[in-house]
This record gives sequence, C-alpha cells and structure tokens, in this order.
Amino acid sequence: MITKGNELKLDTIEQSGVTIPYSWCHSRRKTLGISVRPDKTVAVRVPLRTSAKEIRRFVASHAEWVLKVWKKLDTRTAPQEQGYSRGAVFLFQGTQYQLEFAKGPRRSVVLHDGLLILITPEMPSEDAVRKTINSWYRKQALAATKERSEVCHRMMQAEVIPLPPITVRSMTTRWGSYSYRTKRISLNLNLIKAPVACLDYVIIHELCHIKVRHHGADFWRMVEKYVPDYFVVRKQLRGYI
Repeated sequence: MITKGNELKLDTIEQSGVTIPYSWCHSRRKTLGISVRPDKTVAVRVPLRTSAKEIRRFVASHAEWVLKVWKKLDTRTAPQEQGYSRGAVFLFQGTQYQLEFAKGPRRSVVLHDGLLILITPEMPSEDAVRKTINSWYRKQALAATKERSEVCHRMMQAEVIPLPPITVRSMTTRWGSYSYRTKRISLNLNLIKAPVACLDYVIIHELCHIKVRHHGADFWRMVEKYVPDYFVVRKQLRGYI
C-alpha cells in the first residue's frame, strides 16, 4: 500500500530462495535508487508517483547485486580500532606514519621521516589527540581535494563539463557521489588516507557522472579514457574506507 509523503514503507521480494526485505520511500529524485547499508539493510528511494509494483520490479532487477553485496559484508573483517597513543599507525596518501609527540608552543601536526608528529605544549589526553588529528585530516583533505579536482577537471576539458562544488565528509559505504539535484560532488574524507591516484580516480568517476548517469559501458569507457588502469586503482581503494 502506498501512503502519503516520504514515510518509509516496508516490502520484500524473493530471489534464489532468499528473502530480501527492503524499505522504500518517495522523494523528489528523478530516478530510482537502491543502496545496501553496512548492517545489510536495503534502502530504496524513488520518484513521486512511482507505484509499488514498479518498485518491486526495480528491486528484483537489482536482487543479484544485493546478494553479492551481502556476501561481501558477511566475509569482511572487522576494522581495527584506531589507537591514539605513541606508536599508533596513521595513513596519509597511501603511506603509513607512526604517531610521535613533541613539545612546542602551539598544537600542530607535522609529517617527518615516517612519523606523524603531534606538537603540543603539554601531553594531551587521548580525546584531544583524536580531535587534533581528525581536524588535521580534514584540513589536508580539503586542500588535496581542491588541488586534485582542478587538475582532473583540466585533464577532462575536452568533455566541456563544469567543475561543481565539492564537499568532503564522512561516508561509510561510498567513496563519492554526484547529486543531479544539487549539482554537487561529495567525497569520502578517508580518501586522504589513500594514494593520490585513488583520489584522482574518484574525482574523475564523479565528473564522468555529470555526462553519464549510469554505470554502463559508455560510462566506463569515459572513465578509462582518463584513468586507463582504473580497475587497478579500484582494488587499491579497498581497505581505506
């Protein structure tokens, strides 16, 4: 039954003997979208006036993909909790750095000789270390994103596409996205931990979506034009999210 507004509705389909429950709601988007969250719940957002029958057909057409994602989630290993004491390892642009502390008049972070050095007037608490390093990561991510997006956009000038505003934020299941509604790109904050080539790939991937909405052959041909080894880079991205 369809109800008014964007209230979540629940439904299920059967695929290969497996029941796939999903939630769905109407939104102002122009296309149907489906996502699988880390807890394996399936969420569907659809344009206004889309019927329940159309939604079921859409979910059924993506059922094999959902089952593959579920399988990956079942086999994933739990990420190790990040430590913030001396010797803890931090990633920055594909390189590992060990945390060290040094005394100085102003709190700051410096990379030197394989070390991520937190300079501070006095020994900080673990919470202060976490906040300082997270703030440093965000600042570095914003600077790197601005620089690399301009480089990638120049590389793709033959496509005659705009360079949209780019937001850097925490994302749990995606490296990036392009919104046709806001005409804005969102990038995963954790990309600053991956090699620069990975950041470039995600930026180019999302810029390609400005011209091609789907992930069909045309889309990947366009990506390959600017990232010939994109399939290698995609493998590198695993483990950084």
